Amino acid sequence: MNQHHESTGPADEQQITLRGPAELADALPYLMGFHPNDSVIMVALHGGRGRFGGRLRLGIPQAPQEWAPVAEQLAECLIKGSERRGERPDAIVIFLCQDPAEGESGSQIMERLRPFAQRLRTACGALDVPVLEALCISDGRYWSYCCPDGRCCPAEGNQMAMPGTSVMAAAAAYAGIQVRGSLREMEARLAPLKTSATTGQQRALDSAGAELLPRLLDEEGREDVARETLDLARRLMKRLREAPAGAPSVSDINDERLISHGEAAAVILGLQDRETRDRAAEWMEGPEADSALRLWRALSRRCVAPYEEHAAAPLTLAGWVSWSTGDEPGARVALGLALRADPDYTFAQLLHEACNQGLDPETLRRCLRGERSARTGRRGHRPDRSTRPRTARPAATRRKKAPSGPARPESSATRRRSGQAAPGRRASGGEG
Repeated sequence: MNQHHESTGPADEQQITLRGPAELADALPYLMGFHPNDSVIMVALHGGRGRFGGRLRLGIPQAPQEWAPVAEQLAECLIKGSERRGERPDAIVIFLCQDPAEGESGSQIMERLRPFAQRLRTACGALDVPVLEALCISDGRYWSYCCPDGRCCPAEGNQMAMPGTSVMAAAAAYAGIQVRGSLREMEARLAPLKTSATTGQQRALDSAGAELLPRLLDEEGREDVARETLDLARRLMKRLREAPAGAPSVSDINDERLISHGEAAAVILGLQDRETRDRAAEWMEGPEADSALRLWRALSRRCVAPYEEHAAAPLTLAGWVSWSTGDEPGARVALGLALRADPDYTFAQLLHEACNQGLDPETLRRCLRGERSARTGRRGHRPDRSTRPRTARPAATRRKKAPSGPARPESSATRRRSGQAAPGRRASGGEG
């Protein structure tokens, strides 16, 4: 493995250095906030110190014929996105993470994905940004696609470091940074139920749809449904808030027991109205945020077949509350699932792009606070005026569309923080 020169930073900042592919592979969960499964991750490096910048994640395409166009799109997305923020990458690091299937070894995964890694390296090189390192991580081992030296990068790969023993783990622990588990586990918390309750929830959705549809087609009935939806959601939030929250899995199970099939169906279908959803988005901070997030997660799990597309609304709200409260990894997972449920869901597109570009959610929070204040004022002082609320959108992304094409990458234009590091480079300690 080629050695990279170290550089020094300001004397008043804690410094960490990642030396070679071993520490780089160990740092990946801290960079993303979770352990990626079945993912290609690209990370931009900036400056002589190799500061970590924008990062991007996408599920690995199953069909090899998709690798070339996906590689070109990912390279362009990361590089052009960095340029729009005024920081063209000086180099890129690539990770390919995939668990072996039954009867498959990590070495076989590495060889099977080698052409994809080469496509990614070529696509970045075509845009004049070199790939500093490309790693495959599988079955607890890692391989370098860039290092030809079998003495440090053998064909059988190298064992990953024990969790919590690396310099990055120490820096993350010092900074209070936590890894949320695997991407698969995070997505599972938001996935539709696949239990004996599925049939009952489907019937409740069928029944609620038959009852609500005629009312939604009538203007006065639509306003009544909106009011009933929000009132019910508030009652459910209060119920969840009064119930003790435990570990994530225990909390999810308890939340399921506190919400009936009929209540879940009524709120899910009510949230399909854009203005009702925007009103619900106002529960984004303070004591409301935690119970709102628990409710949106629970409702996402209740969008059972054939109502999976209806999950776009609660998933988007879950992503928004996560982003608003500082949980960017959780926000990107929820918003990515919302776009998987409905690729054309505009609110999810806007939030996904804003989150990925590293914009400040306070812009949207101010907008929503203004909507609530204006509505309260109209209700209190001008009861004869009936102006409908506008859709709240991040000001910086109103005229932008989500990326089109065969892939929808999840990227993160991380703002400059202390504690970002690159392989063999020195950077401020504290951010993973």
